[in-house]
Amino acid sequence: MTSRSAPRTRPAAREPRPAFECDACGHQPPKWVGRCPECGEWGSVIESTTGPVVAGRVVSSRAPAEPARPIAQISAAPAKARPTGVSELDRVLGGGLVPGAVVLLAGEPGVGKSTLLLDVAQQWAANAGSPSLVVSGEESVSQVRLRAERMDTLHEQLYLAAESDLGAVLGHLDAVKPGLLVLDSVQTISMPGTEGVPGGVTQVRAVTAALVGVAKERGIAIVLVGHVTKEGTVAGPRVLEHLVDVVLHFEGDKHSSLRLVRGVKNRFGTADEVGCFEMHERGIASLPDPSGLFLTRYAEPVPGTCVTVAMEGRRALVTEVQALIGATVAGSPRRTVSGLDSARLAMVLAVLQRRTERLTLHDREVFAATVGGIRVVEPAADLAVALAVASGGLNLAIAPHLIAIGEVGLTGEIRRVGAVPRRIAEAARLGFKFALVPPGCGPETTGVTPDGVRVVEVADVRAALQWAARASAE
Repeated sequence: MTSRSAPRTRPAAREPRPAFECDACGHQPPKWVGRCPECGEWGSVIESTTGPVVAGRVVSSRAPAEPARPIAQISAAPAKARPTGVSELDRVLGGGLVPGAVVLLAGEPGVGKSTLLLDVAQQWAANAGSPSLVVSGEESVSQVRLRAERMDTLHEQLYLAAESDLGAVLGHLDAVKPGLLVLDSVQTISMPGTEGVPGGVTQVRAVTAALVGVAKERGIAIVLVGHVTKEGTVAGPRVLEHLVDVVLHFEGDKHSSLRLVRGVKNRFGTADEVGCFEMHERGIASLPDPSGLFLTRYAEPVPGTCVTVAMEGRRALVTEVQALIGATVAGSPRRTVSGLDSARLAMVLAVLQRRTERLTLHDREVFAATVGGIRVVEPAADLAVALAVASGGLNLAIAPHLIAIGEVGLTGEIRRVGAVPRRIAEAARLGFKFALVPPGCGPETTGVTPDGVRVVEVADVRAALQWAARASAE
C-alpha cells in the first residue's frame, strides 16, 4: 500500500524590505542612515515607496506606433539645427537648437545664466518665426521684466510666466505654442503625484523625463537651467545628464566680465567647444575674438611677461602670463597664483632653480597670474610661465611679438603638446612673429608653415631662454 505524499504548501510570500534613497544624490543605502555615505548630506535619506521589481515577468509584444524603416529613407530635415541668434552659443551647440532637443545649462549662482537665456529667447522670438516662452520658478514676472528692460528684450513674441508646477507649465505650452521653452530652473518645478520636495532626486528626475517626452512629441526646443553643487558639478541625480541631449556649463568669475559656456555633452555636434561672452551693464554680449581681453599692450617691453596660446576646447586663445619676483625673505617665501595651477608653478620654479644659472628663486617671493580673468591650467603654458619668471628674475624683457608653447619636464626638457599648428595660426593672425615650440612641432614635422611667424624648436628651458633673449635683441 502506497502512501500519498502530503501536498506541498507554497511558503508565504515575504514582505518586501523597505528601500531607502538619498534625496540629494540618489544613492540607495541598504538601511536608513542619518548621513548619506555617498554625498555626506545629513537627513537626506528617505524611505522609497517604489516596490521591488518582479523577476521573470513576461512582456507581451504589441504593434509599434510607427514601423521601423531603412535608415536611408529617414529624413534628417526635422533635426536640422536652427540658429538662436547668439553666435557664441550657436558655436557651442553646433549650429543652433535642434527642434525636440533638451539642453541643460548649469552654472554657479549669479554667473549670468538667466541673463544669457533671456537674450536667447529674445533673439529666437525675433528671428525664428515662432514665439518663445520663459518660465521662471525663482523670480516673479515683474523681476524678470526689470531685467528685460535693462537688456532691451521686450519683443512681442517673447512670453513670460512664473510657475512652479509642471502641469501649469504644460498649460502655458498649450496656450502659447512656442518653438523655444526656457525653464529657470528645473530644481524649482514640482510634478503632481510624485513624492519628494522640489529639487530632490525623485522630483527632478520625474520633471526632466516628462519635459523630454513633451519636447520629442511636440518638436519644441527646451533649455533647462540647472544648479551646481559646491564641487561645481550639476546638482541632482546623475541620470539628469543622461536624459537631456546637451549639457553646457556656464563658467566665470564674479570679479571679471569674462564668461565661458563650455560644452560637456552634445548629441548633435562636438562636445569640446567653448563660447566666450562679456558681461556688461546692459546684459551679455558674444565675443567672437576674445584674445584682446587676455593681452596687455605696453609702450615698451616689460620684464616679467610672456605670451602663450591656450586651448579652451577646440578654441585657441592668446593669453599673457605675468610674473613678479619679490624680495628675499627668511623662512618660506610665498608662491601666489591667479588663473594658473599652483602645483605646476612650484614645479617650474624648481626646474628653473636647478637647470639655469644666475637665477635664485628658493628664498624669493613669486607671484604669477594671467590677464583678463582666464584660467590656464594646461601643461602647454609651462614654458611661458618659465620665461615670465626668468624674465622677472633676471630683469630681462621678452620681445612682445614672441609666444612660447610647451610643457616643461623635471629635467628641464620641453615636451610636445597638442594642437600646436592651430595655436601658431592664431598667433600669426594676431601679428606675432616668433614662436618657441617643443621639438617635433616645427613646420618640417607638421608640414604647416604659418605666414609671418618664425617657428623655433627648443629642446630645454636653457635653450628657450637663449632664444628669447635673442628675439628680444632683434
